[in-house]
Amino acid sequence: MATYKLNGDADELARRAEEGILPILQSQPGFKAYSVAIGDGEVLSLSVWDSRADAEAGSQVVASWVAENMASEIDLISVRFAELMFSTTLGVSTAVGAST
Repeated sequence: MATYKLNGDADELARRAEEGILPILQSQPGFKAYSVAIGDGEVLSLSVWDSRADAEAGSQVVASWVAENMASEIDLISVRFAELMFSTTLGVSTAVGAST
């Protein structure tokens, strides 16, 4: 999960992320999902991976792309890694016997 300060147009930034970052992530080992939310002058970029190692590698790839393509429009605030506990989108549940 990465948080950025937004300095540019939100709609344009989201379009460019979908067109530029998403294909790169989809080509990385362990990639599961990617979402971008924008509000209150910040961008929240959330990606889901098979493992923390996959997430860290993916984060490095995205950081390079952002530095080359969006450096003037967003400023990185923080990057955090966490274990996904449940997700209605991905079908991950804490319920016994639930599919993952």
